[in-house]
Amino acid sequence: MADDAAPNEPLPNGADTQPAIGLITQYVKDLSFENPNSPAVYQWQEQPDIDVQFNISSEQPGDDVYEVALKIEVKAKASQGTAFAADLVFAGLFGMRNIPEDQVQPFLFAEAPRLLFPFARRVLADAVRDGGFPPLLLDPIDFNGLYLQQVQARAAEQQGEQTADNA
Repeated sequence: MADDAAPNEPLPNGADTQPAIGLITQYVKDLSFENPNSPAVYQWQEQPDIDVQFNISSEQPGDDVYEVALKIEVKAKASQGTAFAADLVFAGLFGMRNIPEDQVQPFLFAEAPRLLFPFARRVLADAVRDGGFPPLLLDPIDFNGLYLQQVQARAAEQQGEQTADNA
């Protein structure tokens, strides 16, 4: 019966086969700020070295619903010790319906983190500022480029394993 419908016309019984993605909500899942050397840290003259690490994870808590979590770990260290450490897990729930299978992973690990990042960046900057330090403004990140690098690295790794198996 659905085959009789022309493209882009409503289907009988309200069936919807058009691809759709929507952000349901975004939220702070976990936030930690440590200032282990206060109040002495505020007297230090040396600028700390800042190390920033990212991790992206995804899970599917329900049908057509995916949680994408962007974890950001920041450590600021000087010769006198740790100035501060901040850990943030900022997540979003995305509804995805009728998305081709080959497009799900690129969305979850490239596009969704790109959408979440500006909000995570603000939460982290506010936490660092509220800890008594200048706000930490992270540079924009090319999540699509990082995703493509990981895909290529996995492909090269699999190619290497196949070559080793054939030897």
